[in-house]
Amino acid sequence: METDLAAAYERCRELHRRHGRTYYLATRLLPAWKRRHVHALYGFTRYADEIVDRTEDLPPAERAAKLGDWSARFLAGLHGEPVDDPLLPAVLHTIAVFDLDRADFASFLRSMAMDLTVMSYPTYDDLLDYMEGSAAVIGTMMLPILGSSDPAAAREPARQLGFAFQLTNFIRDVAEDLDRGRTYLPDEDLASFDLTREDLLAAKAAGRATPKIRDLIEYEVTRARAHYLAAAPGIPLLAPASQACMRTAYALYGGILDEAAAQEYDVFARRAVVPHRRRLAVATRALLTPAGTPVVVPAPTRQPVPVA
Repeated sequence: METDLAAAYERCRELHRRHGRTYYLATRLLPAWKRRHVHALYGFTRYADEIVDRTEDLPPAERAAKLGDWSARFLAGLHGEPVDDPLLPAVLHTIAVFDLDRADFASFLRSMAMDLTVMSYPTYDDLLDYMEGSAAVIGTMMLPILGSSDPAAAREPARQLGFAFQLTNFIRDVAEDLDRGRTYLPDEDLASFDLTREDLLAAKAAGRATPKIRDLIEYEVTRARAHYLAAAPGIPLLAPASQACMRTAYALYGGILDEAAAQEYDVFARRAVVPHRRRLAVATRALLTPAGTPVVVPAPTRQPVPVA
């Protein structure tokens, strides 16, 4: 049984190493005993995401059935039933060790199911409802593992950091999401800048953004930075041994927004990626930062306003 558990944790670690380079680098700054639990949560979320996004050649009903079957096995495991799965034993063990809130996992699976049928979001409030399960709960899942001197005060910043990371991904991956038939930039935002999904598709085909799209992306970057601002007070509240990890993740994900700004918000010209040299510098700086030091939030160059 212990061998199966070790193999499940290793499976999660490998998924994390392969698909979550930014967060994986940050996780290496955690104490060794915490890392495998973070890998387990990443593995859980990544595997569910792959069921949704890597089975696009299957009919929607079959994709939904695959997600439903895997979710049912997970829920059965939560109730103590034996689980035949390459990674779920690690996830279930981590949940038990830290007594993680089961409702967070149900909320996450609900958002994953939404990705099978929801192709766009009319308003930002609608998108926030989706991100509550796909992002905010990841923050609250992580908090008991990271540890905190004041868990109640750290909870909302942890949720906000989930929103910040998720919105950063949406900004970076506009072209990739269009390939899957989805847009995570709210319809009302597109309309504010006199844009449609067809305009985004045309920019993707051309490999460059129009001035209106650049303005839209700048607006979304500013919105994401507001979530980073709300998340910043939570990092000094974490256990000292966890702060370097989250300072690194915070800076590197925020750095994706810096890269988008550096390329004048043209997310179709190339994918916004933080250079490897900067990654290492950020991690080193985080290790040298004394625990409890406030997080410095980069200020946006200007405040964009949607066109009327």
